[in-house]
Parts: sequence; structure tokens; C-alpha cells
Amino acid sequence: MSQIRGKVDRSNRLQRLQSYPAQEEGTKQRIRSENFADHYSQARQFFISQTSIEQEHISSALIFELSKAQRLDIRASIVSHLMNIDSNLAKTVASGIRLLEMPSPAKALRATRMDMEPSPTLSIAKNGPKNFAGRTVGIHITDGVDVQKLNQLVDAIKEEKASVKLIAPQVGGFKGNDGKLITADEKIGGGPSVLYDAVALLPSKEGTALIATDPVVRDFVADALAHRKFIAYGEFAKELLVKANANSTNRSQLISLDQADSSQIFVTKCRSLRSWPD
Repeated sequence: MSQIRGKVDRSNRLQRLQSYPAQEEGTKQRIRSENFADHYSQARQFFISQTSIEQEHISSALIFELSKAQRLDIRASIVSHLMNIDSNLAKTVASGIRLLEMPSPAKALRATRMDMEPSPTLSIAKNGPKNFAGRTVGIHITDGVDVQKLNQLVDAIKEEKASVKLIAPQVGGFKGNDGKLITADEKIGGGPSVLYDAVALLPSKEGTALIATDPVVRDFVADALAHRKFIAYGEFAKELLVKANANSTNRSQLISLDQADSSQIFVTKCRSLRSWPD
């Protein structure tokens, strides 16, 4: 029955289609607009529309990929094309792969439109989400954690409609400063910070003394710093930040949880997803 119904439906659709009886004149040709010869203007507009950090990422990606090219002439050829897009981009990439002699710009069938205006809609950073909903915060805790402070942070995150993963030295759980055992979601070695959109560090004083020299913990913090993720930290986590080489350049991404409204401040900052340098 379904096959018969399908044939009937198709037949009815064909009967409803009517061609417009337009009269055509002139020579039928297979041609392309002159704009098809412009191979660089679109790429230029995309690049100049990015924020400085996005342009840096593009440069870094090109440097990484060209570093895999074994032939010098291939690396030089790509840089010659970049010169038709943006001279600073070409120079940055050439420096990154240590191209000692800048090549001449690649021959363009049509000159790049250098007067193009940036388009804000082409930038991901300028058009990011306005909230933190659906994201995940990884909270690293130890025995003796301040349960009240932990609950305040968790409540603020869940109010934003984001989720929480509790990460402890052992997956069996941890005891809060009230003596109650709380189940952990991940062991620190199995829940690196790269898995989360933001992280929080809430070790106790005694817990910090036990984990401060653990390279896995150091990597957890260092990776979050390097990826410009927002990091909330309690009073006793400062030593962990020092071990991970946190400094003044990371100040905008670090939020102390010592203030009464600090949990909400942290969540509000997380809406930007990353703390990019100015």
C-alpha cells in the first residue's frame, strides 16, 4: 500500500507543476563572471574581520600546518599567496616557519580589493553566546573542602543552566569540612581541564599540601591557564596557581571565591567562554 500511495502522491505533484512559457532570445553561452577570477578578496575580508586573537590563531594554524611541509618551495608558495591577502599575515607566517627570504606575491588573475571594509558578522569572537547555559565547569576539590562555599558555587552554576563535574584525587569521593562523604564524578588523572569550559579550584589547606607537587594537578591548572579558561579559586588554591606559573597576564581569567558574590561574578565572566587578552 505504501508503494502505491507513494506513486499516487508523486503523480499528483507532477500534475500540479506547470512550466512558464517564456520566450527566450540570444546566444546561450557557458561563461563565468569576472569576479570568479578574484581569488583573494573574499579571504582578505574574512581575515581583516577577525579580532586580533582570532588573527593570531589563524597565523598559528598556518605556521603549524606549513611546518609539516617538507619542501621549502611549497612553504614559500603558500606565503606568496598570503601576501595577496594580507602582508602582515604573510610576514607573521614567514617568520614563524623561518622563511629567510620573502617570495614575490603570487600572480593574481585579478587584483585583491584592498579597500574592503571588515564585516563584524564574520567573527566568532564578536558573535559568541550571551550565556553559559549547556556548558560544564570542572571543580577540583579535596578532603576538607568548604562545603558551604562549594554549594554556593554549584548553585550559581546550575542557576545558569550549566552543569558541574566534581573532580577529586580519588574517584571514590571526598569528605567535606562537615565530615560527610561526597561522591566525585572524576579522578583528577581522568578528568583533565581540557574537558571543561571553565574550572574551579577548591582544595582545603591540608589537601593543597598533599596535591601541590602532583604533576597531574599542575597540568590541570596549567592547561586551563594556557587555554584562557576562567578559573575560580579558593583561598588555599593560590599555591596551585603559582606552581602552574600563573602571573599578571592571567589576572583577568582568575576569580577569587573569597567574596560573598564571587560565585555569581565567576558565572557571569564564564558567559564570555574565554578570557582573551586585550
